[in-house]
Amino acid sequence: MSNTQTPYLQYNDGAASKAITSFSVKELLCDTSRYLVPMYQRNYAWGEGEINQLIQDVLDYQHSKSNQTYYIGTLVVFERKDGSFEVIDGQQRFTTLTLLAFALKRLSAANNSTVDMGWYNAPNLNFESRQKSSDTFASLIQGVALEHLKTDDYNLDVVNGFSLLIKGLLALGDKLEGFCEYLFKKVEIARVSVPKDTDLNHYFEVMNNRGEQLEKHEVVKARLMSVLNEITDPDDREQSIQLLDKVWDATANMERYVQYGFSPEERHLIFGKDDWGQFTPKCYADLAASIGEATTQKNECTQTISLTLNEILAKPPQSSSSADITLTPERFNSVINFSNFLLHVLRVLTKQDIALDDKRLLEQFDAYLKGNSSDKISAVKDFVFALLKCKYLFDQYIIKREFSDGKDKWSLKKLHFYNAKSQSYINTFDDSKEQDDEDGFEGINRQLLMLLSALHVSTPTLVYKHWLNGALFHLFNMDGVTPRLYLQKLENLARQFVYGRFLSESPSDYYQMIYQNSHYSVLDLNNQQTMVRLHYGAIENNLVFNYLDYLLWCDGIQNRKDDVITQFEFTFRSSVEHFYPQHPLDGHRVLADTDLHRFGNLCLISHSKNSKLSNLQPTAKRDHFKAAIADKSIDTLKLYEMIKLMSTAAEWTETQIASHEHDMLTIFVNDSNKFLDDE
Repeated sequence: MSNTQTPYLQYNDGAASKAITSFSVKELLCDTSRYLVPMYQRNYAWGEGEINQLIQDVLDYQHSKSNQTYYIGTLVVFERKDGSFEVIDGQQRFTTLTLLAFALKRLSAANNSTVDMGWYNAPNLNFESRQKSSDTFASLIQGVALEHLKTDDYNLDVVNGFSLLIKGLLALGDKLEGFCEYLFKKVEIARVSVPKDTDLNHYFEVMNNRGEQLEKHEVVKARLMSVLNEITDPDDREQSIQLLDKVWDATANMERYVQYGFSPEERHLIFGKDDWGQFTPKCYADLAASIGEATTQKNECTQTISLTLNEILAKPPQSSSSADITLTPERFNSVINFSNFLLHVLRVLTKQDIALDDKRLLEQFDAYLKGNSSDKISAVKDFVFALLKCKYLFDQYIIKREFSDGKDKWSLKKLHFYNAKSQSYINTFDDSKEQDDEDGFEGINRQLLMLLSALHVSTPTLVYKHWLNGALFHLFNMDGVTPRLYLQKLENLARQFVYGRFLSESPSDYYQMIYQNSHYSVLDLNNQQTMVRLHYGAIENNLVFNYLDYLLWCDGIQNRKDDVITQFEFTFRSSVEHFYPQHPLDGHRVLADTDLHRFGNLCLISHSKNSKLSNLQPTAKRDHFKAAIADKSIDTLKLYEMIKLMSTAAEWTETQIASHEHDMLTIFVNDSNKFLDDE
C-alpha cells in the first residue's frame, strides 16, 4: 500500500475545499456521522496480503517519518437526505480500520495490550441490506468467541479479516503501543463528499474506468432494497428483501435462462410442474407463496435422518449430477445487457415513456419511486414480479445467438424438463414436425425467429431497442402466448415501424406505436414524400430492407421452390450498396442520380463487401456472389432478386431498376393493407 493519493474530484463551482474533509483515523472512527456500505458495493474481500501490507506501511512510515502525517487514501461518499453517508469508494479500507478497532478492544479486554481503547464504543459503519455482515459486526464488538462466528449465519470474510488483524497486532509485541499511537494520531484519510447534484451515472463510469466494479444496476438494486427495509413487519421485511435478492440474481445473467437462478423445487412451482416452460404466478403474492412453499418442501426433504455407521458405509452418499452443469449459460448470447433490460421492464410495467438508455438508469428509477411515494413498497414489489416475468418472457420468446455443435446461429428456444436427470432446450413453439428437424427452415417457430432477427439486425445497439420493448409489451399483456397471436403482433409492430415511421410523411413516435397502437397508412407510391424517403441517403432505418427480405422469405417458404430463399438468414449488414455503381470504372456510363439513387438500385451488404465491390459493374458483382448462391447462401434476398432479374434480361439498366423497384414496392403496398386493430 503506497501513500499515492487518489485524485480528488474536481468541482466546477470551486467547492472542493468544502467537500473534502481530512480525518485522523481516530477522528474518523469517532465521527458521529453514520456511514453505510450500499448493496452495489462488493462484499468485504481483504485477506492476509492486504491486511499485512496495511500494518507494514504504517510501521514503515512511523519509523522513517514519525513526526509527519501519513495519508492512507480517500473515502468517497454521497450524503443522503437523512444525513448519512453512502460509501462509494474506500469501503474495504474503512471496514478494515473498523475491524482493527474491534481487535484492539478485544486485546485490551484480555490484557494482551496496554493500548487505551476506552474512547471507542461502537462502529459508525454499517451495511445496508446485508444482515450477515451487520450481525458479524455486532458480535465482534460484543466479544463473541470466534469459533461461534464461523458459521453460515455470519460473514466469514469479515470474521477472517478480524482474525488476521488479531494475529498481526499480536505479532507487533512491544511495538504495538507506538504503532497505535502513530496510527490514530498521524495517519489520515480524506473524506471526499460528492456534491448532491453529482451525476452519479458519470461518476460510476469514471470509477469503472479506474477498474472499480461498480455497476449502475447494482445501485438500483440497493435503492430498491432500502425501500423494502422500511417494511415494519420483520418477517415480511426479511422475506421481501430475500425475494428481491433472489429474483435479481436470477435475472441479472442475461446469458442464462432464468429457471437456473432457482432451485429445482422453486422451478417446478414457478415455471410449471415437470415442465419449466410456463410462468404460473399471477402477481407478487403468488410468487412469494411459491418461494415459501418450495422452502417448506426442501426443509421437509432434508430433515435429519439417523443412520448407523454400518448403514452409512453400506450406502455412501451419491454425488448429485445436475443438469445445470451440462446446460451451460455460455451457450447463448443475449441481444441486450441487464442495465438496459431493466429499463424495458420498467417501461412495460408502468406503460410510461421511459427512456431506453442505461445512461439514464438511476434517473428513471428515482422518478419511478418518487412517482409512487405514497406506496413505494408496493411499487418495488410490483417491479420485482415484472422483472421475473419479463426475463422469463425474454428467455422463451426473444431470439438469442446460440453456440453449439460448432455452429453459430439464431435460436428461439425454451427450457424443457423431461425428468430429474434430463432437461434440454427445444424450439419454443415445438410442434412435432419442427422438433424432428429442430433447425429446419419451415414452421412458425422459424418464421418468428426470422422476423425477430430482421428486427434485431436493423437496430443492433443496446440502447433504444424499440422492437424488443414492443415485443415484451405485447407478451407481458397476453393472457396466453400462442404462436399465431405473437407473430401477428410482431408483424404489426414491424409494419408500424416501416409504414408508420420510416416511410411516412408524418412519422409516428415509437411510444405511440407500441403503447397507443397508432395506425399507419397504406403505402402510397404516388406520394412524393414517401418516395423521397426510399431514396439513397434518406432511408431512416435498415428495417426497410430487412423487412422486405422477410416478406420475400415468407413468399419463398410458401412456394418452396428455391433453397437460397428458404435457407436465408439475417446477418449484420449495414452498408447500402448501389447495384449499378455510383462511380463506375473507366469506360462505363454514369447513371443519372434520379435512377442511380432510387430504391430499385439499392440493397444491403456488409461493409467489407461494399468496399470491395463498390465500383464494379452489376455483372461482376453477380459473378462475385455465384459461389455463395451455389452454396444456397446470399447476403440479402433483395440482392438475389436483382441478380435473377439481371440474368434474365442480360443487362442492368434504368429499365431493370424501375421494374425491380415496382415489384418490391408492390410487395410493400400489399403488406401495408394488412391492418391489425389491437384495441
